Amino acid sequence: MNVRTALRRTRGLLAVGALGALLAGCGIRATEVPTDFGPAPSRARCSLAEPEAPTQPERGLPVQVFLLCGSSLVAVDRAVRVPDGAADSRRVLVAQGLLDALSQEPSAAEQQAGYGTRVGRGTTVTGPRPGDPEDTLRLSTAPGSLTSAGLAQIVCTFSDSAAAEGDGSVVLGGPDDARPRRYACTDEVRSRPEAGEPPSSEVTGG
Repeated sequence: MNVRTALRRTRGLLAVGALGALLAGCGIRATEVPTDFGPAPSRARCSLAEPEAPTQPERGLPVQVFLLCGSSLVAVDRAVRVPDGAADSRRVLVAQGLLDALSQEPSAAEQQAGYGTRVGRGTTVTGPRPGDPEDTLRLSTAPGSLTSAGLAQIVCTFSDSAAAEGDGSVVLGGPDDARPRRYACTDEVRSRPEAGEPPSSEVTGG
């Protein structure tokens, strides 16, 4: 190969490289190989649009309850009606109002955003039995019989309300004679409510 031929080939390669760079800079693919990046990302869930102002504001005690959305618990605003009662029974009345709010189907807008609940309708709560700690709340269904997510909803909702003691823990029992246990709503419970029951410990004494 003589020098002149080598120069011609070099110039040709440089021209091809320059053309490829030019096409890339203009946003034109140099090849027609299809590329599949998957579907466009869906709209973010667990995000509610600003609600319309109701014609008549909902009356009751303003509270927050924890609903499931995606794989975590998310607090939403509710109002529960608490009947007048003795001071020592008010905590149970608040707890029942919270259970009623948890067992209601989320609104259409909330369902559209992905919210749901695992707390069954008709769940009731009573106060302590003789020998129970005074802050005990006994559910009509044994806590161990509830789904992990449903129990997490109840524990986290109670712990963030007037139904709980000052430290935010909740003492729950069932309709049987089993000793109640003290449950805690942790960051892990809120982020992974279906991973297992909320952490708990035995309680003794009344």
